[in-house]
Amino acid sequence: MKIIGVIPARYKSSRFPGKPLADICGKPMIWWVYNQAKKVEDFDAVYVATDDERIEKACKENDINVIMTSDEHKTGTDRIGEVARKIPADLYVNIQGDEPLIEPETIVQAIKPFYDNPDLQITNLMTKIDDPVDVINFTVPKVITNAENIGIYLTRSTAPYPKGRLDYSYYKQVCVYGFKPEALDFYCKSPRGKIESIEDIEILRFIENGYKVQYIEVDSETIAVDTQNDLEKVNKYIKDNNITI
Repeated sequence: MKIIGVIPARYKSSRFPGKPLADICGKPMIWWVYNQAKKVEDFDAVYVATDDERIEKACKENDINVIMTSDEHKTGTDRIGEVARKIPADLYVNIQGDEPLIEPETIVQAIKPFYDNPDLQITNLMTKIDDPVDVINFTVPKVITNAENIGIYLTRSTAPYPKGRLDYSYYKQVCVYGFKPEALDFYCKSPRGKIESIEDIEILRFIENGYKVQYIEVDSETIAVDTQNDLEKVNKYIKDNNITI
């Protein structure tokens, strides 16, 4: 099975413009993500997919495989879809470019189910929420699954609401996805659904249309960089723990 890792990266971010190039201990954030993904032995290749010449330039300066894509894509999944049309493979793994501490072992968990289930189309990771603040943080999508860990719903709200019982663990999305080419083709050809438009969570397009999204629980301590404060946390964590790649 040919497996391609893809890191979508755009410069224009409403909350953090130029985020992929944000400095982390002397290297752009995208460099950290790329080098973590390169450690995954299952990958035949890893690419950064961007529409911005500044990101392309930084990638080339740092020996990162980069592929230019359209600047009209609405989502990172649309960008992955273009990569799939240009580079044939059996599986594409979307690794978000704002998680510089993503563990290679975590990425692999999104790949493993495809070896055992040839009918599987989509995987996504989730991890238990330890920080109560994340439960009410609207930037953190919460995951609700059935007994087989198939996604039922994702929401930025606090859900499910603990009316009947309190002994419940909340889970948040870890933005690593596995996509078969057919699933990407569907996504790129389909309009946003009602719920996806409200929540602004890409994976809901599949769930709204009856696709089974297999969720895999992981123990991940990665820090997603959404703000300058997050960036400071990552820099401090790397320095305090003497992390090198």
